[in-house]
Amino acid sequence: MKSTRDVFLTLLFFVLTVGGWEFSTRFFGVADYILPPPSQIAAALYRGLSSGLYLRHAGFTVLETVSGFVLGGLVGILLGAVIAANRYVEFLVYPYIIMFKSMPKVALAPIFTLWLGLGMTSKIVSAAIICFFPLMVNTIAGVKSADEDRISLMRSMGASRFQIFCYLQLPSALPFIMAGLELAVVLALIGAIVAEFVGARAGLGTLIQNMSNNMDGAGQFSVLFILSAIGLTMSLIVRWVKKKVLFWDPSVKSNQSTQI
Repeated sequence: MKSTRDVFLTLLFFVLTVGGWEFSTRFFGVADYILPPPSQIAAALYRGLSSGLYLRHAGFTVLETVSGFVLGGLVGILLGAVIAANRYVEFLVYPYIIMFKSMPKVALAPIFTLWLGLGMTSKIVSAAIICFFPLMVNTIAGVKSADEDRISLMRSMGASRFQIFCYLQLPSALPFIMAGLELAVVLALIGAIVAEFVGARAGLGTLIQNMSNNMDGAGQFSVLFILSAIGLTMSLIVRWVKKKVLFWDPSVKSNQSTQI
């Protein structure tokens, strides 16, 4: 646990940073639409939350992000496991996946919007695509990390391929998968926001676009604060799940011990 001194220094650094920001913008006369002072950002945040505007748009963005994260995660893990377990599938499919991976995912958002419309479906697909690859690659690496001697031992004892996967390869892949999930949950949020920038009826990305058109700098920064809070919350949830799932993993135990 953090000591009182660490907490005090953290709060002091935050106060000094915000105070310096406020003083600098007002002293140098920086335009509000370029870099608004924290006081205006806090006021815009209060207005948006009290009116329910931010919460309504945040609900759409969170739903798109979570749906895309679940969809992309499941497909990535399943396909990664199949590719790692079958060399024929890897030989046929993996080169095409690598080619598709090299494409900029942000550039695909307009195509998904054109195909699937301005509704939530295009945002979910965009979020799923951008978080699919980290999970697939990590799953492949995790399944292949299983000890070959243990695999040979299980085969000599008559274990089936499915039993080897469930009792040896999947546990070996879990640390890799959980690491991929930590990265994918943030990427899913980015994918949803980018798709909202392209075209959407609702969402925090749409709200930022509207505020940008109105040169509302304080509003844009306040929405960015909401997005940061959403990303942090989702990341903390995944880390909490990781600690519960990988309670036996030495790396998780060492991280827990260093935080005490």
